[in-house]
Amino acid sequence: MAANLAAEAEGGRPAGTAPTPAPRASRTSAKGEQTRARLIAAARTLLAGDGLARFSTRNVAALCGISHGMCHYHFQDRTDLIVAVAHDIGPEWIGPMEAAVDRPGPFSERAERVIGLLTQPEGPDLSRLHSALHWFALSDDRVRAAVDGEYRRWRECFVRLFRVLADEHDGAFDPVPLGTALAAAADGLAAIQSLDARVETEASVRALVSGLAATAVRP
Repeated sequence: MAANLAAEAEGGRPAGTAPTPAPRASRTSAKGEQTRARLIAAARTLLAGDGLARFSTRNVAALCGISHGMCHYHFQDRTDLIVAVAHDIGPEWIGPMEAAVDRPGPFSERAERVIGLLTQPEGPDLSRLHSALHWFALSDDRVRAAVDGEYRRWRECFVRLFRVLADEHDGAFDPVPLGTALAAAADGLAAIQSLDARVETEASVRALVSGLAATAVRP
């Protein structure tokens, strides 16, 4: 009896008793997260493929191999699923840029890292996903709000980049217009590059970054 009480006091279990099973809710939650992830992956496949016109929760559920009702258990409607996709792809295109800008170093080093990322062509699946999200955003306010939030994060990367340059020059200029201009130019260049691979991306990006920087700090 004394040994059992001591074991319980130390967070153990009395000798001879079976281990306490994990809470059912935890197992259910883990399985639910797996199902949710599978649905998002299936939605991405449809949106990045030729299924834009037939994108629906029913078709996503069918592709995922689960019931339509289970899909609606995790996502209220089609818009919820599209919004989830918008957030799901963020780490793939925004995350690396945030890391490149926020790693320590002077403006020149951070700018080189940014240029390196901007000169990498966007993968075809990610490009098609962006196009699909923009298309849905034109007619759905919730999708537009989600996509706008992701692009605000994207633009903020470039604002932070030029804020480093501004700090190096004692706050001589406002970094917001320059960061916004670089983000807009980078998006436009990516669109052009998706149509014509002959575009000299690196030369164009370097001209943008160096031109904006020179304009900001010129005497």
